Amino acid sequence: MGQALGSIQEPRKVVIVSSSERPLAGKRGLVVDDEFLIALDLEALLQDSGADVVCEGSPEKAREALDAAGSFDFAIVDLHIGGGIDSGLSVAALLRERGIPFVFLSGMSNNDPQVTRFNVPLVEKPYRPEVLVRTVAKVLAAGG
Repeated sequence: MGQALGSIQEPRKVVIVSSSERPLAGKRGLVVDDEFLIALDLEALLQDSGADVVCEGSPEKAREALDAAGSFDFAIVDLHIGGGIDSGLSVAALLRERGIPFVFLSGMSNNDPQVTRFNVPLVEKPYRPEVLVRTVAKVLAAGG
């Protein structure tokens, strides 16, 4: 009557970047995103790619991290922190002023001249992890 069920396996962890491919090894990154779960996901992805990561959820906290934590090699900035574009742009201006290369992250494409003047990549949410890591690596290789 009853058939034996196959063994139940634990879910497999999806490996985005193999341990031998750590394109961000030795780099220090700042993630500025007010969506907690996205920030956690970004932190894990970047750490798996070899980076040391600091996550902040507001422009004010990002400024504090930049002042207190020393230098960062790169940053990922949610363009619409707190729902408004001005917050993301203020962080971008600060990063530019300090010579830190960065990538914008956004839930929508944006051709706003305020955004395009920075001439940096914009990765759309939902992002593909390998695309985001590759984009950050390219920005680092280009020197910002």
